[in-house]
Amino acid sequence: MSPPPRKRQPRKTAPSPSGRSRAGAPRVAEQKPRRPADSSTRATRVLDWLLQNLPPRYREKALDYLVLTRMDRPIGALLLLWPTWWALWLAAGDFPPWKPLIIFTLGVFAMRAAGCAINDYADRKLDPQVARTAGRPIASGRVTPREALIVFAVLLVFAFLLVLFTNALTIKLSFIGAALAAAYPFSKRYTHMPQVVLGAAFGWSIPMAFAAVGGNVPPVAWLLFIGNILWSVIYDTEYAMVDREDDIKAGAKSTAILFGDADLPILGVLMGTFLLTMLFVGQRATLGWPYWIGLLIAAALFGYQLWLIRHRAKDACLTAFRHNNWLGLTLWIGIVLALAVR
Repeated sequence: MSPPPRKRQPRKTAPSPSGRSRAGAPRVAEQKPRRPADSSTRATRVLDWLLQNLPPRYREKALDYLVLTRMDRPIGALLLLWPTWWALWLAAGDFPPWKPLIIFTLGVFAMRAAGCAINDYADRKLDPQVARTAGRPIASGRVTPREALIVFAVLLVFAFLLVLFTNALTIKLSFIGAALAAAYPFSKRYTHMPQVVLGAAFGWSIPMAFAAVGGNVPPVAWLLFIGNILWSVIYDTEYAMVDREDDIKAGAKSTAILFGDADLPILGVLMGTFLLTMLFVGQRATLGWPYWIGLLIAAALFGYQLWLIRHRAKDACLTAFRHNNWLGLTLWIGIVLALAVR
């Protein structure tokens, strides 16, 4: 009688280099996120709708470039737009001329997009270590670092072409703005205050706007510039509080890490200093009662932000950061109405 056949053990297969199982199904544990965790759902839907008629291969790549330049998160462009519009209206003393208004509005979106591209290039080794940013195009491998540099260069050239339609002083100032935009992403390696560099980069459109409209940069422009630096430190610290633990592990630096447990009182002091600076702006620009009402509303909005982040919850800090869009809009409306009722 022959012995019973031995039960054949299944052969173990080596994992596929492509990250797929033998049946072709993706291995979920190794999949990288397709989109950053903080993408705006509404903005992403709009981008998908705009690109829906492109062939699939081009549609995905175009969307990756748009995500690289943060078109899926327009809040950053708005936070750059409001101070630029503050400056344009104050420089003109009324509704600004259409030419600088169009140039600077387009320039805001171009420079913000360029800054995001160079930021992701600089953070290409850091972003994969942070949950919120692991889905960014470079971090997830959908865009190469070389492609990001090309996008940065193209946007920078476009922004410079826009500036050529202004005057000599504005063109000269634009070189400083480009240097600040390129320096910010790398500053977080060397200082705990990259938010100050961000504020200077975001706010450099202020002296440029005054130069384009009036041909000079008066003291009120520099007051407004200082105010914008303070505001940028406030909202970007709220933003950095979301990633504080991940940034500490990855070795990145930020004001959120620098302030530590004193972050809330320090933010309160910075908010008060910003409001005081904007009060001086209103006095020097001889703005009327609508501006002062706007400033009071801005103070209330800051109070609401501090209440939101009182427990330092990540979602609440991100909400407070986004809430600054309403503060910028409020001050712009105050400036516009104050100039209109003169």
